[in-house]
Amino acid sequence: MPIAVLNHNKPAAYLLSAKAYEALLDRLDDAELLKIVKKRQDGKAVKVKLEDL
Repeated sequence: MPIAVLNHNKPAAYLLSAKAYEALLDRLDDAELLKIVKKRQDGKAVKVKLEDL
């Protein structure tokens, strides 16, 4: 559960557990990858042989 650190009664920072922080970073990574996938979804396909990799 995040904890707000206040400065003059306004949030100045948030404290959260390492587990929550890592989960947040995972979601941000997923969101960024989704943007890339959507951007490339209608692009030209390139056929590649598995042996060429």
